[in-house]
Amino acid sequence: MNLSAYRVSRRTATATALVLAGLLATAAPAATAAPSAAAAPSAAAAAAAPDIPIANVKAHLAQLQSIATANGGNRAHGRAGYKASIDYVKAKLDAAGFTTTVQQFTSSGATGYNLVADWPGGDANQVLMAGAHLDSVSSGAGINDNGSGSAAVLETALAVSRAQLKPAKHLRFGWWGAEELGLVGSKYYVNSLPSTERAKFSGYLNFDMIGSPNPGYFVYDDDPAIEKTFKDYFAGLGVATEIETEGDGRSDHASFKNVGIPVGGLFTGASRTKTSAQVQKWGGTAGQAFDRCYHSSCDTTANINDTALDRNSDAVAHAVWTLSAGTTEPPAGDTYENTADVAIPDNGTAVTSTVNVSGRTGNAPATLKAGVDIVHTWRGDVVVDLVAPDGTAYRLKNSSSNDSADNVQTTYTVDASSEAANGAWQLRVQDIAAQDTGYINAFRLTF
Repeated sequence: MNLSAYRVSRRTATATALVLAGLLATAAPAATAAPSAAAAPSAAAAAAAPDIPIANVKAHLAQLQSIATANGGNRAHGRAGYKASIDYVKAKLDAAGFTTTVQQFTSSGATGYNLVADWPGGDANQVLMAGAHLDSVSSGAGINDNGSGSAAVLETALAVSRAQLKPAKHLRFGWWGAEELGLVGSKYYVNSLPSTERAKFSGYLNFDMIGSPNPGYFVYDDDPAIEKTFKDYFAGLGVATEIETEGDGRSDHASFKNVGIPVGGLFTGASRTKTSAQVQKWGGTAGQAFDRCYHSSCDTTANINDTALDRNSDAVAHAVWTLSAGTTEPPAGDTYENTADVAIPDNGTAVTSTVNVSGRTGNAPATLKAGVDIVHTWRGDVVVDLVAPDGTAYRLKNSSSNDSADNVQTTYTVDASSEAANGAWQLRVQDIAAQDTGYINAFRLTF
């Protein structure tokens, strides 16, 4: 966040694995699957946003930290760390099916970059956009300011892809450069839009510093409908909110607001100190800044409050789903799912996630759909099998030393027509090489 202006390689991925360690330590392969109540979800269920995994968001932060560490300790405008940050986010979005555009501009004698990602479909005359600035100041890695907002927006975009969301409105996401120099990137983007394109925006949502270590829960009070969406969400969690004033007009939403686009967003505080009354509402330490490392070298991955980041990341997704009036494509059949996390040992024995299928007649279909959601720092290490109730294994994915991407999040089609439908079906996963780790996030079968 800019307040002053107004007053890699495989081994790098090990850092991401460490982020997951705390979560994985308590994960257990419990099977709690049940068939879906109906083939098509209700309208209310269809509109509900998914939970955004905090481990995924923190994995992005670990990557941004690694990028900064490898590039002079920062990700500032005009520095190599910023361009590497843009490249990281773009690669994730391209792989997820977004149409991405890198927009170049010049500021302070250096080239800057904005990244814009469009999700296919939706009414092109009604655009809902969510964004965050991706640059840091030159004095630090900028993990809370603003890796936190950037990572939450990225993971929400990836969740849109995983859900294959079919929003009524057109969804767009943005990551802005040179915010710390005076909102330069977002101003450039907005100013490059013809007035006819600006008129198509139904709203812009801004997320700048949403994981402050001594957090508050602040909501922008600009557009009433957007404000209510966020306030209602936090009220549902029993979390009190306050109107955001510290950075009012001092982050990228101001660029949109100034041309008449409705805006809203979230913030957890910067250099102002938390009051005793705020401690009563939110906990934390009175008389201490919301972020003692604001614009400092200590704004690293250690400078994040996980609870605040988790709540705000989920709020980002809630707002995107709600304000875009999205629905998800219903499965073409009955779905059985296990969403319990199962840790995958690094270069260890195979682990399983189980769904129990009952009440069906005959054999499984020739087009059995096996939905796999595995969070992992090096997917090339991972071997994945679907194991039928009689023990027959169907290979879904082999290991590959050339497969350097992370995560396995896809649906496989299996000819299981020779297998009895009822029984315990397992997703079996093994990591066959060292120095990378992850977990099974979800496993589902659609008959």
